[in-house]
Amino acid sequence: MIFSGHDTFHCRLFWLKKGIDYLNSGESFRMDSGVDLGVGKNMVNSMRFWLKSFDAYDDSMELKQPYKELFLDGGWDPYLENQGTLYLLHYKLCMTRHSSIYYIIFNNFRKVKPEFTQENLIDYIKDLHSGQNEKILAKDFSVFKRMYGQFTNDDIDDGYSGLLTELGLLREVGKNRNSKTLYRIENNDQKNLPEEILLYCILTHPNYTSTISFSSFYSDDFGIGNTFCLNRDILEEKLQAIAQKFPDIIYSSEAGVKELQVKKDIEPNKVLEQYYGV
Repeated sequence: MIFSGHDTFHCRLFWLKKGIDYLNSGESFRMDSGVDLGVGKNMVNSMRFWLKSFDAYDDSMELKQPYKELFLDGGWDPYLENQGTLYLLHYKLCMTRHSSIYYIIFNNFRKVKPEFTQENLIDYIKDLHSGQNEKILAKDFSVFKRMYGQFTNDDIDDGYSGLLTELGLLREVGKNRNSKTLYRIENNDQKNLPEEILLYCILTHPNYTSTISFSSFYSDDFGIGNTFCLNRDILEEKLQAIAQKFPDIIYSSEAGVKELQVKKDIEPNKVLEQYYGV
């Protein structure tokens, strides 16, 4: 399990594009890369960590799909102006597990503690994985908050705003009886999640085959319903909409058995091309 490597920097708004452009030029992250990237040495390490956490490159520093298509100049969404891209990045971050806290919170912990304090989360992780350093976990949670949390400070700029804040998945909901801040992972109304992004994630999910039971979207490891914090009604609406848009996808609900069927191989990147209007 990995709870460090970001040097306490959350992923800045333009780091993904900067890093992807850099790797695409044939460079690799080195001690002196900060000169070319316009950031400090510690930020170079953090940038490399975040690109790996978002599954942007492989062990040979080769870019992976769909990052070239998304972020290179003239790409689908190089400056993260489309909310669907943020949902896609959220999925990648949770699935990759290079930064473990994201997978743990969205796929496991939030089902156990819908409302929680920092201390609740740290205790949960230490119970799962003994020997974890409490200070390191606290710093990791601080980065998590900056990635997803809602801010009200009038002076927010790129250095403070969270990359995935716009998704509205993390909220502060008050204090507990010990005056500790309470947080909640929202599991309400994710209607802004585009059907094409959801389908791409289903098609690239390592655990899903051509027939997927509705319950597995919640019960399976990395379950899509859990990752995107979708309540069951909204997920069913999304699956029905996918079936209407894509003739080779069937969503059925017969005799109480709900399932999604993929009747024909569909190229995931083609789904993204349709979404981004390529």
